Amino acid sequence: MDLGHVGIHVRDFEAMLGFYQRVFGFVISDIKRGPERSIVFLTSEPEVHHQFVIANGRAADDHSRVINQISFRLSSLVELKRIGRAIKREAVEELDIITHGTAWSIYFRDPEGNRAEAFVDTPWYVDQPFRAPIDLDQPEDVLRRDTEALCRTLPGFQSIEQWRLKLAQRFEVAKAQVPSVE
Repeated sequence: MDLGHVGIHVRDFEAMLGFYQRVFGFVISDIKRGPERSIVFLTSEPEVHHQFVIANGRAADDHSRVINQISFRLSSLVELKRIGRAIKREAVEELDIITHGTAWSIYFRDPEGNRAEAFVDTPWYVDQPFRAPIDLDQPEDVLRRDTEALCRTLPGFQSIEQWRLKLAQRFEVAKAQVPSVE
């Protein structure tokens, strides 16, 4: 199972659309602008109709945070660095650039205060939760070397492949314990 898409209600439709296009390079696959209802479907992959949906409907005085975070998995450190540069050009709050050991992440608040994350998986696993600051401006090979060295000092360190094998075994055990409905 993969996450299909995330949708959010916004106060300023055009500002939020522009932000996510500038920062993540989303392309509009469909859009409807109207006096009562505006909605846009955004994608970063030509094979996928939408990964992110923005719709108006959040009241100007609504400062509730109904979403913990919106997380965007990226394909490479190069892409994460590009996103990091784009985010630094925006007026974002709470910029936090870290490693979880399992990922390199940038956390920030979008223009309406929604917490978002852009991340790239690492080839390692360490017990979670874990977070430590990183410098995305360093060369990729240095970032990889330093992150691996840090991870090797942490509880649970192993390759992500080793961890996935153990997780697959837990799924098998769980499936065996589910009673049959036949």
